[in-house]
Amino acid sequence: MNPTEQMKRQQQYKTYVDQKTPRHNLWLNMLRAFLTGGAVCVLGQIIFNLCELQKLSQDDCSNWTSMLLVLISVILTGTGIYPKLAKWGGAGALVPITGFANSVAAPAIEYKKEGQVFGIGCKIFTIAGPVILYGIFTSWFFGLLYWMWGMI
Repeated sequence: MNPTEQMKRQQQYKTYVDQKTPRHNLWLNMLRAFLTGGAVCVLGQIIFNLCELQKLSQDDCSNWTSMLLVLISVILTGTGIYPKLAKWGGAGALVPITGFANSVAAPAIEYKKEGQVFGIGCKIFTIAGPVILYGIFTSWFFGLLYWMWGMI
């Protein structure tokens, strides 16, 4: 193949790649993430305020808010709505506690056909497991450093 043909093929390939590569609008993605995360936070605040109206303590209001947000996330994951919301809202749907609940529920739903033990039991933490593992390890490590600093 001569150099002219090679250049022509490279240009054709570049044109093909440019056509197939998805285009992302950074500002639109940030707006969607902001709106989605903001909606999750507003929902959490509404739940918290409703708990306060029931004369619950601050700790009880926080607990109920977390539990209900997780429940709503799992229900939306099970019905197939949360993945669509996450696709639209990006990090705004994946960062809060609802995203963590989704990351636990989604593999459980996906692998339930393989049974309770080998499906759900083995696969439930495929996404959330590393977060839990490294979160616990990091907490332990920094707790140890804090303890050692107190001993000095």
